[in-house]
Amino acid sequence: MAAAAVIAAVAIAFYYGLHDPAAGGAPQCLFYKLTGWECPGCGSQRALHAALNGDLTAAWHYNAMLFFLVPVAALYGFASLDTTPSRRLRRRIEQPAALALLAAAIIAWWILRNID
Repeated sequence: MAAAAVIAAVAIAFYYGLHDPAAGGAPQCLFYKLTGWECPGCGSQRALHAALNGDLTAAWHYNAMLFFLVPVAALYGFASLDTTPSRRLRRRIEQPAALALLAAAIIAWWILRNID
């Protein structure tokens, strides 16, 4: 399972490192097309491409939340590998309060990025 996740991450990094989503051919956000509002993930493909090509300023401009969610996703991935009987890290990050905080941060980002 871990090997498959690493292979998938490398494949995604390779794809987005070479192919610019802004040039076309990448899926576009249906929520944005229907409402004109950016969803929490809008700009993530362009941000990933920019970050992989060393342009962190552009990546931040496209979707700043990417800089916070990638480490959080890595933490959740690392915790899923925890095979110790106590699984302390996994228990802590899967607590309802931790999940509610993560959801609140995503919702706050969604609202704040659409305020003009």
